[in-house]
Amino acid sequence: MSAHFKLEREGAVAVVRLDRPERKNPFTFQSYAALRDWFRDLTSDDETHAVVIAPNGGNFSSGGDVEDIIGPLTEMDMKGLLGFTRMTGDLVKAMLTCGKPIVAAVDGVAVGAGAILAMASDIRLATPEAKTAFLFNRVGLAGCDMGACAMLPRIIGQGRAAELLYTGRAMSADEGERWGFYNRLVGAHELEAEALKLASRIAQGPRFANMMTKTMLLQEWDMGLERAIEAEAQAQAICMATEDFRRAYRAFMAKEKPVFEGD
Repeated sequence: MSAHFKLEREGAVAVVRLDRPERKNPFTFQSYAALRDWFRDLTSDDETHAVVIAPNGGNFSSGGDVEDIIGPLTEMDMKGLLGFTRMTGDLVKAMLTCGKPIVAAVDGVAVGAGAILAMASDIRLATPEAKTAFLFNRVGLAGCDMGACAMLPRIIGQGRAAELLYTGRAMSADEGERWGFYNRLVGAHELEAEALKLASRIAQGPRFANMMTKTMLLQEWDMGLERAIEAEAQAQAICMATEDFRRAYRAFMAKEKPVFEGD
């Protein structure tokens, strides 16, 4: 648990939500660090097999808190500023390398660092009312924040990403679905249930193999095709040596559903 975010558990799924609903769940210095540390610790958490990042009070996150973060940043020297921007980037790195599939359930506003939190998740669901904006440009900053210039074009395409990052305008939920940022849109009353259903389905799968899938999705971003094919051959051979692979074979032969145990 943390004083800076809520953590609930639904079986093997951890449900995380920023916990300042009266302010639309902005980030503070402390909540950045707390989430970064929590995702880092997930690598050795054998009880959590998937994560849902959920809204709170009808909103996902309004990004960096103007009073608690942006104000103090204007008074920092370069060493302090770089320490902060590296910390925020470390949150994204921790999400990408935690070994657990992450489902973002977005409602209301997801802007600034809130949009990044959704972007860094593996799968994204949203309500039709969701507004997503990479609004760094609107506060005098570059769009290249927390990996946005690397990740967003790969999700929605270079031109669309450039427009959002240069203008800071909100991407509607409909645009987000059409462009591939959101996997699908669901009603607000269904959002968390659908996200939890999806995460639970993933959590019931072969979690070692899911970890390998997440690892390869990240590592293959900067690989050539031949190197990627070889890396996947090695990863798959490792998975073929697991007991879960043998369980799946025995279940198939017995016309039963496999029950994976992660070894």
